[in-house]
Amino acid sequence: MRLDWKTPDYVFRELDKEFHFTLDPCATPESAKCKNYFTPEQDGLKQRWFGRVFMNPPYGREIGKWLRKAYYECKVWGNCELVVCLIPSRTDTKWWHNYVMKADEIRFVVGRIKFDGKNPAPFPSAVVIFRRKGK
Repeated sequence: MRLDWKTPDYVFRELDKEFHFTLDPCATPESAKCKNYFTPEQDGLKQRWFGRVFMNPPYGREIGKWLRKAYYECKVWGNCELVVCLIPSRTDTKWWHNYVMKADEIRFVVGRIKFDGKNPAPFPSAVVIFRRKGK
């Protein structure tokens, strides 16, 4: 699991101001953005999600599993109120069409996010929002 693309504080603060997150399912103790979080050892893919979730998933081949989990936890099982995902904008992938296109909202980020604080990411980003039915 690749966790070295830590969410920049400026990106998280803006989203948290709007959504008031309670869980970060893809974190390390050093990168966690919420009081409640799951580490790689706990494996957020195997946990039940709750509350208002902020997810910056590992950006490797496993990303589709994380988007599927976000979709199911929120839209199908209704375990969490919402899931906000910070992801690469990869509109040509299966996971994008299978899950992102079912989101309640997709926000394309203008410009490139600076994940390390210095250099812009080599890809565009999007914020994808899943809301539980009735929210």
